[in-house]
Amino acid sequence: MDSTIKSALISVFYKDGLEPIVRKLHHLGVALYSTGGTQTFIQQLGIPCTPVEEVTGYPSILGGRVKTLHPKVFGGILARRGHAEDEQHTAEYEIPLLDLVIVDLYPFEETVKSTTDEKTIIEKIDIGGVSLIRAAGKNYKDVCIVASRNQYSHLLQVLEESNGATTLQQRLDFAAAAFTECAHYDVAIASYFNRSADTDNFQLSFSNKQSLRYGENPHQQAAFYGDLDSLFEKLNGKELSYNNLVDVDAACQIITEFTKPVFAIIKHTNVCGIAERENVTAAWDAALLCDPESAFGGVLITNQTINAEVAAKINELFFEILIAPAFDENALAILKGKKNRILLLQKQPLHTVKEYKRILNGILVQDADHINFTEWIEAGAQSTTEAQKEDLLFANIVCKHLKSNAIALIKDKQLVGKGCGQTSRVDALRQAIDKGKHFGFSLQGAVMASDAFFPFNDCVQMAHEAGITAVIQPGGSVRDADSIQYCKDHGMAMVMTQARHFKH
Repeated sequence: MDSTIKSALISVFYKDGLEPIVRKLHHLGVALYSTGGTQTFIQQLGIPCTPVEEVTGYPSILGGRVKTLHPKVFGGILARRGHAEDEQHTAEYEIPLLDLVIVDLYPFEETVKSTTDEKTIIEKIDIGGVSLIRAAGKNYKDVCIVASRNQYSHLLQVLEESNGATTLQQRLDFAAAAFTECAHYDVAIASYFNRSADTDNFQLSFSNKQSLRYGENPHQQAAFYGDLDSLFEKLNGKELSYNNLVDVDAACQIITEFTKPVFAIIKHTNVCGIAERENVTAAWDAALLCDPESAFGGVLITNQTINAEVAAKINELFFEILIAPAFDENALAILKGKKNRILLLQKQPLHTVKEYKRILNGILVQDADHINFTEWIEAGAQSTTEAQKEDLLFANIVCKHLKSNAIALIKDKQLVGKGCGQTSRVDALRQAIDKGKHFGFSLQGAVMASDAFFPFNDCVQMAHEAGITAVIQPGGSVRDADSIQYCKDHGMAMVMTQARHFKH
């Protein structure tokens, strides 16, 4: 059923984009009601509007906390047209009917991001706005509710095409969007109050939907919800795909672990090349040597500025994405030569607090794995040398970011072999050794990291036979003593960390 808009209540925080709507409503002869700053905005356009105070008989009180919370406002929104009792009440109490409500909400999330002052944050919890939106949404059969400036252009289109009338379906669509706005807003407030307390409810809400070409595979529809712009500035290339985003997340997670110059190459969320060196070019050269086959079509990331020297070398490889905190202009000139190549300037480190996974009929939630080791127990034939310790620390981090079962072999802070996603630890080690040999690395003097304990001494034996001299692992097996004894008998260093790093 179509409904012609004869009156409108407008009270918004954001005024941008509002002027064309106000002018159109005035042109259509719609009676306007407003409050505070919005009222001033409308009147400065030379358009008449009635202050809500004239309707309610009450001024804005309590520092603006109470402006529209009054029966004469909510009665005009909730009154059902054609309902005898409602019509009797609106006539008896002289309540003006409202056909359109344009109300947005105080910027609570933005305020939380910009300050830690609790008083300022609390004052940005909207009361009247949410109430008006819910009332108008509930009565969508008679009232149109617009709850976000993102819908201004759509509303203006509706007003122009229908000469100020709305259909029932349009009002229903606006109401659905309005309740979504309220739900997102309430989750943000609840999250703020629950930030230091457990809750029995799982609540997350992300806005800014970005439709993707497809999901992991072309037959799967997909979308991303979130704020990529706060993390990256895209300098070149096509839109990020589902698989791109998953790999970019993995890349950003591992790079946060390092402060010295590091380059990493990611493929299907696993690191296939990584090295730490004195400068970005040397780090790239070493990272690429780890596994130049897997690097093809990979996601590249560094914590250093991309200069022209390293850009020229990277440009020789086909890759999907390059992420860096800065790019020299000469480097960009080289790398932008291919229009689909994605270049991301990372504005800030990725800081993950919780991790989520959909399973069965619910959601798994866990703390992000920010611990590398809880203890450093020297359990081998001798204590680790300083060089071994540095390599073991590096190996432990790399292994932590591989899919389980995982083994990482490191030599001079360069990945020289890795096995991941295997159903046995022996298979993971065998894969790591084979990889290293395939790409011409000598494993003599290399170190090994394992994401979980060794159930038997077969892995340390294989490692020793391959030339590995030091091992880092969490420990915790009922047969830890077997692996420890093998290391002692064969001159190997072993560190036990008491921190497992399963990753599935």
